Amino acid sequence: MKYLKQFGIIMFISFLGEAFYYFLPLPVPASIYGLLLMLAALITGIIPLEKVKETGDFLVEIMPVMFIPAAVGLLDSWMDVKEIWIPVLAVIFLTTVLVMAAAGKVTEFIIRKEKKGE
Repeated sequence: MKYLKQFGIIMFISFLGEAFYYFLPLPVPASIYGLLLMLAALITGIIPLEKVKETGDFLVEIMPVMFIPAAVGLLDSWMDVKEIWIPVLAVIFLTTVLVMAAAGKVTEFIIRKEKKGE
């Protein structure tokens, strides 16, 4: 029952993100609104981390499975993508490398900051 309650909290925050997307005329996806709302709720303590931790860990563990429908969708639209697959692969490769480099630099920065604080 604990997992169902935690999942309900996460889904409620996601619903609020969808509501923000519907009512605010900004080009921001609903999932980003939901993530920002969850971050704000966790930082302010409105939702303690313990109230969503186990279900959040589970959702992160199964995240690769969630990409299967997107991959099937790409296979389904292969005829549309076939003419531009080389530029698409180049963009995917470039952005992957940039995200990995940025994540590494941010991690290094945080580790250095924590070591200075000790």
